[in-house]
Amino acid sequence: MHPLYFFRYLQISDFKFRTSLFLAAVCFNGLLCSQEPAAETQTTLPEVVVEGKARPLLGVTDTASKGVATQEDFLSRPLLRRGEILETIPGMVITQHAGGGKANQYFLRGFNLDHGTDFAVSLDGMPLSFVSHAHGQGYTDLNPVIPELVDSIAYAKGTYTAADGDLSSAGSANFRLVDRLPGHMIKAEFGEYNYYRSLLAGTLPATEAGALTYGLEFNYYDGPWTQPEEFNRWNGLLRWFTGDEDDNLSVTFQGYTGSWTSTDQIPVRASGLGRFDTLDPTSGGDSERYSLNVAMQTRDGDVVTRANVYGIHYSLNLFSNFSYFVNGPLGDQFEQSENRWIFGGQVARTWEKREAFGVEHDFTLGAQTRHDFIDGIGLWNTTRRERTSIIRQDDLMQNSAGVYAELQSRWAPWFRTVLGLRGDLYHFDNQASTARNQEGSEWDGIVSPKFSAIFGPWHDTEYYLSFGTGFHSNDTRGVTASNSPADALVRTLGAEAGLRTQAIEDVTATLAFFWLRSDSELLYVGDAGTNEPGPGSDRYGVELATYWRPASWFSADAELALTYARLRGVGGDDRIPNSVPVMFSGGINLGAQGNAPGWFAGARVRAFGARPLDEANEFESRDSLMVNATLGYRRDNWEVALDCLNLLNRADNDIEYAYESQLKSELAPVNGVHAHPVEPRMFRARVTLRF
Repeated sequence: MHPLYFFRYLQISDFKFRTSLFLAAVCFNGLLCSQEPAAETQTTLPEVVVEGKARPLLGVTDTASKGVATQEDFLSRPLLRRGEILETIPGMVITQHAGGGKANQYFLRGFNLDHGTDFAVSLDGMPLSFVSHAHGQGYTDLNPVIPELVDSIAYAKGTYTAADGDLSSAGSANFRLVDRLPGHMIKAEFGEYNYYRSLLAGTLPATEAGALTYGLEFNYYDGPWTQPEEFNRWNGLLRWFTGDEDDNLSVTFQGYTGSWTSTDQIPVRASGLGRFDTLDPTSGGDSERYSLNVAMQTRDGDVVTRANVYGIHYSLNLFSNFSYFVNGPLGDQFEQSENRWIFGGQVARTWEKREAFGVEHDFTLGAQTRHDFIDGIGLWNTTRRERTSIIRQDDLMQNSAGVYAELQSRWAPWFRTVLGLRGDLYHFDNQASTARNQEGSEWDGIVSPKFSAIFGPWHDTEYYLSFGTGFHSNDTRGVTASNSPADALVRTLGAEAGLRTQAIEDVTATLAFFWLRSDSELLYVGDAGTNEPGPGSDRYGVELATYWRPASWFSADAELALTYARLRGVGGDDRIPNSVPVMFSGGINLGAQGNAPGWFAGARVRAFGARPLDEANEFESRDSLMVNATLGYRRDNWEVALDCLNLLNRADNDIEYAYESQLKSELAPVNGVHAHPVEPRMFRARVTLRF
């Protein structure tokens, strides 16, 4: 148990340097903002009441599993790590098995999504998910996202949305940035295990040319690990926005850089090894991401056009060691590295309320394109981050173009349908490789129909039936291999029945039954740190979410997801490793809600059940239970709060795997469970000033 020492950071040897850096960032940025004339800045934060996921969506959405999470949903939660803002999506679990600069571990609808596979994430229409990534297909790192500058998260699950293409079989999420902030903000956070975070953000006074929103964030964290994590994260954002809700234009630049040291999962059989110890203190990495996104929307009567174009530069150097000493006394550390440019865009036009054959329709036609140019994506054997031999290195290009159409028809006041059709064309090109029989190119295409029927509302209850097909692409290196190439595009097929009700006053509830079939499962290989195509799979499940907001000072929610997942055509060894069968999340918020002044408090619990770690179910994980709490006080222009993470101080695990590894004392590899622990109880304080 860790004592209540919020000033434990005073014990660090280089306290003066880090604190000076922390305060310098805040003071320097505050100085810049203070140069604005006082009369032109907003000095108080207006009260904003936002319903978040409890908002009424009857007659708006076309499935029970679609929704929108707002700042009220994710900023009111105590967050251990950045990626947990996605836990506002019902049934989603976010954990970690390595340093904070690495993409999180995602679980949803019976998928161990690893670092994002089969769940597509974007930001204002710009992809955050990577194809043909050095560490695995669909790798999604949320470190470049600043939560305070996110207005909302629109999410969908399943294969029923025509605008969702590659990697979206389990679902999708699109972060929507704020267009303008009501003023300026300085936030300082500090906590145990040398946790520091500072943020300066705001919107400069608007002119006829538009408004400029800015953000600068610094974060440092060592964590409870024997080998300090030394996670450094810098984020910056500049966003110019002009226009109104109907006609607008935005230009957004974002930059992120991070470096860290990892404590990866360790074998539970290792006697004398502590929960927070490591077998390779030099694992870790560094990453950068810079992007420019130009987006626009216009409305001409009942015709709405939306479009955006983007460019992204990204790099990663990742050092991992999952099997320790299988290859000898120098260890099994390896490096995965890449450097890429991404260019793309999308455009969609919607013709609203058009009448044909006596029926009112909304018709949307859209097109999307994306081009990844990956220079020198490679895999090396390393020792203490020094390369000792090359395994392979490739120059890749992956191009895609998709078109889709969606027709929403209102046949009667109680019945409407959504018919969608999507077509995608892909080009995979391995232009140069150090591996034999790997160079080459491949074309593939796929057509994905979608359909939803919506009944009601009757007694403030709406019912949904949905069906659709989707797909995920495979890594270019596997697709272009001349020996046993992987399928370029793998089809998925899904169906869902559900309801959404507001029949009980102040309560919003959703219920969804789903089925999803994949022609080929992407399975995570722990000792290689990659995904490999496997057999097909089936998943069945039910999700229940309830949001209760009876008063301005109280809100509560509860979300439950039950999933049954199996591989197909493999006999008795049909378990899907790390497929979570039971997940629960719930919480309460008391006192001042949203931006209202006054005392506020909240608590959240997240639990997920034991799950198989191998196909034969010889190894099974432990259950996990996490309780977080917050307490604070808010005025119009300032706020203080205290978060307690892992309130019960449980010694659970964030992630567990079953695979072969070898310790120095062992003569041969041993198959067993490897675990990465949850972090112990800790306290973090934050102070926010608004002007």
